Amino acid sequence: MMLSVNNQNFSHVVLESPNPVLVNFWAPWCGLCLLINPFLSKIQREWDGPLDVVSINADSNFQLANTYRLKNLPTFILFYEGKIIHRFEGIKGRDELIQQLQRVQVNGLSKSA
Repeated sequence: MMLSVNNQNFSHVVLESPNPVLVNFWAPWCGLCLLINPFLSKIQREWDGPLDVVSINADSNFQLANTYRLKNLPTFILFYEGKIIHRFEGIKGRDELIQQLQRVQVNGLSKSA
C-alpha cells in the first residue's frame, strides 16, 4: 500500500528519505489517476533498488500542489536526496509511465545526481 503524504509530513517522508521517492500527485476526480494508483505498487516492487512510492492528494494539499506548480494530473515527481531528479507530466497511461521510469532508471541515480 502506498503511503499517503501531506503538507505536514512531506519534508520528512520525501525530502529527507535516503531512498529515491516517486511522488504521485493525484485527485479523486481524475479518472487516469484512479487507474494508475493500483499499478504503482508494482513499479515499486520491480524497481532495481530501493524506491519509495508515495501519494499526495493535490486537492487536499494545495500548498504542495502550488509549490511544485502542477499543471495537470496525474503528475509524478522523482526525488532523490531532496532534489527533483525527474518530473513526469502528461502521462497517458501505465505503459507510458513505465517507459519513462525505465529511461530514468537506465540513466541511473547516483549520489551525484
